[in-house]
Amino acid sequence: MLFRAEAAAVPHCARCTVPPQYSGEAQKLANPTYGPVPGASDLYSSYWGIERPFPGNTTDPVFPTEHGPPGEDDYIWQNLLSAEWIIFEFYQQGIERFTDQDFINVGMPNTTRRRLMEIRNNEAGHLRIFQSQISPTSIKPGPCKYIFPLQEPISYLSFLTVIELASMAFLTGLAQLPKSDFAKGAMAAISQTETRHHLWALMELWKSEPFAGPADTTFPYANQILYSTHNLVVPGSCPPENPEYPHPRQLLPILSATPDTQSLAPGSTITLHFPEPDSQPVFDKDTQYYAVFFHGVLNVSVPIDTRDFPQRPISVTIPSDFEAKGAAIAMIADEPGAPTNYSVVAGPAVIPMQPTWLGPALIQGG
Repeated sequence: MLFRAEAAAVPHCARCTVPPQYSGEAQKLANPTYGPVPGASDLYSSYWGIERPFPGNTTDPVFPTEHGPPGEDDYIWQNLLSAEWIIFEFYQQGIERFTDQDFINVGMPNTTRRRLMEIRNNEAGHLRIFQSQISPTSIKPGPCKYIFPLQEPISYLSFLTVIELASMAFLTGLAQLPKSDFAKGAMAAISQTETRHHLWALMELWKSEPFAGPADTTFPYANQILYSTHNLVVPGSCPPENPEYPHPRQLLPILSATPDTQSLAPGSTITLHFPEPDSQPVFDKDTQYYAVFFHGVLNVSVPIDTRDFPQRPISVTIPSDFEAKGAAIAMIADEPGAPTNYSVVAGPAVIPMQPTWLGPALIQGG
């Protein structure tokens, strides 16, 4: 399995020298009490402007201000902050791109854009929380430039639903990583907010059943979900001083169903698709591979035939005994159950179970 080198993954303070081009407003954010404080300011709930709320209006990384080694959980908070820049920017761009009337015209509630602003504000608060949790000996990553489906409101809102689903599965894995009990609790608290965002989308936008069964999907390899977002980042657009994202990262092929997929419901047979031509899985002809599905707290492995790939496509049936609630996470592994991240050879892919049309609609929409 391929990994990036880890040596420079958590840049920390050697001489605490801030490059001249970064000595402006952003560096003030090194002080965790600078600016509106999440939990004390209503900016992060009740700001109704189009302009980017603090700290989303900064574009530079924040450099270390103290000497010393990185904090024990710094790389986790750095991963989380880099991911949060993507989420914040997604909501911000939607607010800038679409008007209230745009959403009303496609049958959405007249409060849709206002709710998106409220979620955007929450995400800005997450940015500041994550910045404040990175120790003063490590860099706080700045934003890159991102590409999102902004052509029309329905595809945008559909993508929103999948982002929130993936966020919940990602956070269940991330919360297993920190050494600090406080960090684990903080990440659990953030996941509760993301759940509220998703429930709003299901109930208000899609008029769909809001409950996901007795448990949302728990997924152990958070960084694999983060790496699957790399196609949203404009190549070469990140501040060069940013740490590797995510760290550590596996260079796994992206996995999805083919664009002609009609259903992702339990019991459906789908053909697997690897959309990036330069990143295709390589299968050993003497190894049995499995499609591994995580759903709730279940883990189900289905043997797949890879012997004639790529000449013959790979098909698999989504386990029929899954309840059609929430989301499933699928991957290809060379061991049943994908017991370690090293056993994973492609994926993961988020499979929305509700609303039922959402997954195929996104795949068919490209």
